[in-house]
Amino acid sequence: MQILIIEDEASIADMLEFNLRSEGYAVTVARDGKAGLVIWQHLQPDLIVLDVMLPLLNGYDVCRLARAAHLQTPVLFLTAKSQAHERVEGFEAGADDYLTKPFHLPEFLMRVAAILRRATWLRQPPEQVYRFADITIAFAAFTVQTAHSLEALNEREMLLLKLLVERKNQVVSRNDILDTVWGQENYPSSRTVDNFVVRLRKILEPIPSQPRYLHTIWGVGYKFTPLET
Repeated sequence: MQILIIEDEASIADMLEFNLRSEGYAVTVARDGKAGLVIWQHLQPDLIVLDVMLPLLNGYDVCRLARAAHLQTPVLFLTAKSQAHERVEGFEAGADDYLTKPFHLPEFLMRVAAILRRATWLRQPPEQVYRFADITIAFAAFTVQTAHSLEALNEREMLLLKLLVERKNQVVSRNDILDTVWGQENYPSSRTVDNFVVRLRKILEPIPSQPRYLHTIWGVGYKFTPLET
């Protein structure tokens, strides 16, 4: 597994690189946002560890530009920015996880392993492409093609969609979703799942407020009911 660290503080970058290499990962380090984005594009790593306060291009913009270019590598923000609105901005920029400084090394390594484990599961979909109605889900490409647009999903969005597809016509509880998509981390509240479903409905549903495919089962979770072709 190849990990790219984009971090300008040499002491932190060196410590992360040493410990990740000790865990058996291949590691590349970039010291500013612009260099990190270029390396990301050419290296195609398995995971990005990304600071926010970077020279030349901040981490939020690095992630936004990468997602706009359809680079779907999982991103773990590792930053001193710990306010709630800053975390929200990170996730809106395309983050898959967010860990604030100062941090405990064992928790960081656990987060890395969990993200890579989920990514491995995602690369083994039941089908490389799944179609229903006029929608095509390309799991490996992290895209959803509808009649009107081609949408790029981040890792957690695709993991959630994959789980619902695998269990189509079954009720999937919020706890099951949190366990599968967020793993054994200190995951956020079940409200986070609801927000991700809102995003998926905007992509999949002709009228998001009147869902045909992603149904809320009140007090339990969600059910995916495709109209298969």
